[in-house]
Amino acid sequence: MKLDVIHRTTFFYSGPVRDSENTLRLEPRDFRTQRTLRSIIRVLPATRLHRFTDLFQNITHRFELPRPHERLVVESRVRVENFHSDIPSEALTVKYPEAFRIWANEECWEYLQESRHVSKHPDIWRAAIERIEDSPCIHDQALAIMGWVHNEFTYAPGSTSVETHLEEAFAQRRGVCQDYAHVMIGMCRSIGIPARYVSGYLYNGPSDHLIGDQASHAWVEIHLPHAGWVGYDPTNNTVADERFVKIAVGRDYHDVSPIQGGYFGNAQCRLEVHVRVARA
Repeated sequence: MKLDVIHRTTFFYSGPVRDSENTLRLEPRDFRTQRTLRSIIRVLPATRLHRFTDLFQNITHRFELPRPHERLVVESRVRVENFHSDIPSEALTVKYPEAFRIWANEECWEYLQESRHVSKHPDIWRAAIERIEDSPCIHDQALAIMGWVHNEFTYAPGSTSVETHLEEAFAQRRGVCQDYAHVMIGMCRSIGIPARYVSGYLYNGPSDHLIGDQASHAWVEIHLPHAGWVGYDPTNNTVADERFVKIAVGRDYHDVSPIQGGYFGNAQCRLEVHVRVARA
C-alpha cells in the first residue's frame, strides 16, 4: 500500500517575534515494513534546513529564523510504501526466559527505563501484573495490556496536553493517543518488556473506523524476539499494519515530537494543524 501524507502546521503570532528555533521530526527513514518514496519539507518564511540523524536514528531537521515574523508555516509532504508482514509463528510463543536473553543482545536497555513522560509507578506495575496472569507468552501479554488500556480509558481530546505525564493520564483514565501510548509503555516496562513510543500517521480507509487520523498519531512498539519491533495501537486496540505511517521512534513523546522549539518576543501564539492521509 502506498500512502500520501500532508502535514501542515501554521503558527500565527499576535505581533512580531524573532530568533525562532525549531527541531522537526517529519521525514521517515526506511523501516523493515516501510519504504520512503518521497519526502519534502517546506518552511515559510524560507530558511535553510540542517538535516541530521538523532540518537534514535530518526531523520531530524533544524532551522533558525532570526528576522522578525508574524507567521510561521511548516509543511511536510511524504509518500511511503508499506508492506504487509505477518508476525512469525515462533515469535508468537516466546516466553520470558528466552526473551530475556535476546533482549540483552539487542540492546533494549533504554526502552526498559523510566523517561520524561513514563514511570514505573507501583499502581502501573500492579495493573500490568493483573493483566498478564493468564498470558505466558510476550505477544499475548502485549495484547492483554493493549486491550485493557483501550477498554479502560476514554478518548477525550483536550483533557490532556503534550506535557501530561503517564501517572496523570492513568489516574484520570482519559486522554488521547499520546496518553494511551505512554500508559501502555509504562505497563510493559514495569514488568520487563522493552517498549518504545512511535509517532506517525494513520490511514482511515473507507471501511475503517479508527481514531487518530485527524492529526499525528501515536502507538507503541514492543520488541518481540524473532520478529523485532512490532507495533500495538492501544487507541484502536489493533496491531499496527500497512495503514500506519511510521515517522520517528523514541522513549516517549519528548523524543519524537514533530515540531519542537521556541522564539523570542511577547506575542501570543495561535496554532493550526492540518493532516491528510490518503492512498496514493
